[in-house]
Amino acid sequence: MIEPQAPAPPGSAQSWDGRGGTGGDADGPVRLPVRQGTGRVLVLAGVFVCAACGLVYELELVALATYLMGDSVTQASVVLSVMVFAMGLGSLAAKRLRRHAAAGFGAVEATLALVGGCSAMALYAVFAWTGDWGGVWANGPRCLLVAFSLATGLLIGAEVPLLMELIQRIRRQDAGGAVADLSAADYVGALFGGLAFPFLLLPFLGQLTGALITGAVNAVVGGALVLGLFRQDLTRRARRLLVAANVCVLVILASAAVLVDDFERAARHAMYGSDVRVALQTDVQEVLLTGGRDGRPLNLFLDGRLRVSDRDELRYHQALVHPAMNGPHARVLVLGGGDGLAVREVLRHAGVHRVDVVELDAGVVRLARRDPGLSALNAHALDDPRVRVTVADAFDWLRGAATAYDVVVSDLPHPGITASTKLYSREFYGLARRVLAPKGRLVVHGGAVASRPRDFWTVDSTLRASGLRTAAYRTRGRQAGFAAGPDRSPAGTAHTDRDWGFVLAARHVPEPRLDPSGPRPRTLTDASLAADARAAEHTRVPGLPPSTLVHPRYAG
Repeated sequence: MIEPQAPAPPGSAQSWDGRGGTGGDADGPVRLPVRQGTGRVLVLAGVFVCAACGLVYELELVALATYLMGDSVTQASVVLSVMVFAMGLGSLAAKRLRRHAAAGFGAVEATLALVGGCSAMALYAVFAWTGDWGGVWANGPRCLLVAFSLATGLLIGAEVPLLMELIQRIRRQDAGGAVADLSAADYVGALFGGLAFPFLLLPFLGQLTGALITGAVNAVVGGALVLGLFRQDLTRRARRLLVAANVCVLVILASAAVLVDDFERAARHAMYGSDVRVALQTDVQEVLLTGGRDGRPLNLFLDGRLRVSDRDELRYHQALVHPAMNGPHARVLVLGGGDGLAVREVLRHAGVHRVDVVELDAGVVRLARRDPGLSALNAHALDDPRVRVTVADAFDWLRGAATAYDVVVSDLPHPGITASTKLYSREFYGLARRVLAPKGRLVVHGGAVASRPRDFWTVDSTLRASGLRTAAYRTRGRQAGFAAGPDRSPAGTAHTDRDWGFVLAARHVPEPRLDPSGPRPRTLTDASLAADARAAEHTRVPGLPPSTLVHPRYAG
C-alpha cells in the first residue's frame, strides 16, 4: 500500500546517492515533458513491456532447462517456485528504493536485461563445457538454473513497487485504483510474452537469440521510460551513469547476438564432438546427426538424447521387433520409429502386407528418407510400398483408429520424459488393446531394467491394468550408450544405461520366442531370449500401481 506523502519543498529533491540536492528524485509530483495523462499511459506501456519480457525470461529458463536436463515438470516447478519466492523478496527490497524510484527502476531494468538476456547462453555454456566433469561440477547446470531463477525473480519483484511509486508521483490516486491499473498492464503484458515466446521467439529466433533480443527490448524500454519521463528526477551524474549502464548492456547483448551462431557451434562440438553434420530444429525437437560417412559411426540425437547409434542399434531393434512377430503379422503398426529402423526389422519377415508408422516429427521422417547415412542404415524401409507413414501424435491417432493389427510395436521415448508419460499410461494401452487383433501382440520399449527397475515394472503393471497379459525381457551388451533413460548427458559421459527392457503383451499369455519360419536375427536366439526373460524377472518390483493420465508414476 502506498503511503500518502506530502509534496517535497522546492529544492529538496533527493540525489542518486541519497543526499539532498537539486535534480534528484523528489517526493512530490514530478515535472514531465508530456501531459500527466500521457505520462501515465507511457508508464503503463512500460509495465506491459517489462511484464512481457519477465515472462519470456521465465519460459526461456524452463524451456532450456527441460531441453538440457529433462523432466519438464521438475524443471518448471524449480524455476517457477524459486522465481515467485524471489519476487516476494524483491518487492520487499524495493521498499528501500522508493525515495529513489526513478533511479532504482532504471538500475533494476538494466540489470534485469543483462541477467535475463544472457541467462540462456550462460546455462547452455555451463552444460556444454562442464556437464561431464563430474565431482562437484556434476550439478553445475542445476545450480546455475536456480541462481538465474533467483536473480531474475528478485529483479522482477522489484519492478512493481517502483513503478507504483512513479505512477503515483505523476498523479496521486487511491491505492486500489493504482494497483488495478498496474496489475492490468502487468497481466496483459504477461499474456503477450507468454504467447510470443512459443509462437514468435522460439520458432523464428531460437532460444539463445530470443533471450538476447528480449533483454535488449527490456533495456531500451526501461532506460527510455526513466530518461524520457523522469529525467528531471535524476542528477546529471545519475543520468550519465544510467546511459552508460544501458549502453554497456546493449553492447554486450548485441555482441552476443552477433556471435551466437559461432557460440552454438562451439557448444555443440563440445557436447557431440566435431563430427556434427546435420543439426536442425523441427517443430517438435532438435534433431542432430553425427558421423555416418567415411566409416565413422552414425549417431542420431533427439533433443540431446542419443537415440540411435549404428554400433549397437541392431541389438535394440531386433530385440524390440522379432519376438513380437512370432505369430500372425500381416498388418503391423509402429508407434514412433520415424528413423525407419524398427520398420526395417519388420519387413524382414515374409507375409507382412502392410506397415503403418505413426511418427510425431515429420523432420525425423524426412531425414530417415533423405540422409544417405540414415537411409542406408534403415535399408530405405520407409520407401517400401507396403509402408504408410502418418505424422501425428500416437495417442490422438489411436483414438480414431479402426484397423485391427496383428502386431503393434511401441518404439517411443522413455516414459520418464514428461512429454512421453501419456504414451505409457493405462489409457494409452487401452487404446492400443482396442486395435489389436484377437491373436495380436503389443511390444513396448520400457527403458533400462537395471538402473530404472521401478519405471520398467510400472510399464508392466500398467499394461496388465489395461487388460493385457505380459512377459518381460531385456537385452544387454550396449556399447555406445544408446540412451534408454530420460536424462540428457554431454557426449562422452560414462553415465549411460547398460541394458534395454521390453514388455511383450497380448490377450493371451505371451512367450518371447522367435518365429520358427522367420529370419534368423544376428543378435537373438530362443535360448538367449529365455535367459533375458529370467534376468528381467529377477529385477521385478512387485505391487507397483499403474500409471494413468492424471496420476503418472514414472520418475524423471
